[in-house]
Amino acid sequence: MNNLKKIGLSALAGSLAAFSANAAEMSVSGSAKLTYYNGNTDEVTGNPYGMNTSMGFTGTGDVNGYETTLFITSADQVGGMSSASLSVDLGDLGKVTFDQGVGAGGISTIDDKTPSAKEEIWDSLDSQTGDENGLVGGGNSGVFVYANTFMGNALSIQYGKGQATNSDDAVGGSAGASSWDFALTNGGLYEGLNVGLGYGEIANSAAGDSATTSDDTDAHYTAFATYTFGAVTAGYQKSVVENNTTGGADEEATAWSVAANVMDGLSISYGEREVEFMNPSAAHVTEDMEGVAVAYTVGSATLSIQENESTNNGGNTGTDDKNLEIALSLAF
Repeated sequence: MNNLKKIGLSALAGSLAAFSANAAEMSVSGSAKLTYYNGNTDEVTGNPYGMNTSMGFTGTGDVNGYETTLFITSADQVGGMSSASLSVDLGDLGKVTFDQGVGAGGISTIDDKTPSAKEEIWDSLDSQTGDENGLVGGGNSGVFVYANTFMGNALSIQYGKGQATNSDDAVGGSAGASSWDFALTNGGLYEGLNVGLGYGEIANSAAGDSATTSDDTDAHYTAFATYTFGAVTAGYQKSVVENNTTGGADEEATAWSVAANVMDGLSISYGEREVEFMNPSAAHVTEDMEGVAVAYTVGSATLSIQENESTNNGGNTGTDDKNLEIALSLAF
């Protein structure tokens, strides 16, 4: 997004005493998205039009010799904070970030790297909630992230205690063990090739479960590869969510997609995703998803059309879902 303007950070000095207003500056960006949404035929119909707005504030300055960055975003709220992060760049030692919902690092940053002209092929489907449908990651609220680069490999490690977001001087979340995960990516092995993998042990709600077959963390695995040749990018990804709750079903997802820039500003994509729900005491169920997207961008405005659909939605045999979204997005 383009910067609107730059202002002094003195307005935040009272709550961020560690920042020097003389050494820092604030940039502001914003966006608006107007949408038309048409869901599945069995869903309740109403007003299909809506709008999403957001503003982001980024303050960067020198604090005791280290570049420190504060990012705050507010989405569809009046004077409220949706998410924020505070980062300290330690140079060759890497960067440390406290993330309150931004999604600064860890395995969730590579939960789906298959290319798309607009959104992922599972976007807005009913079954898609949190880390379900084979998507790895356990959230980015109240966590610490460490990032560095080694021999061309970008490493991002995330650690969090419990499952809840905490405010200052507050304790939150009674369920779940600690979570940790990482993502390792490399874009320099071969021209046009980008690869990555990730692993994590993610807290679930099984803390205190007396059943011997239950654990309080799930294991998440993923690996992907994308390749760009000319105006075309193709991608493939494999993920596993190992559900260690009592009676939980492991999920194994395989996805591929192709995106192309057909002319200046116009791009299209098509992809498919298959998720196998490995039920421990019943027949396995395979969910199939597919999605197509078209986007046309002129300057800071993008007009897009996205259609996604699924069969055996969320691992439920005979349950289907479909959605169509037409959106006008503006960046400021």
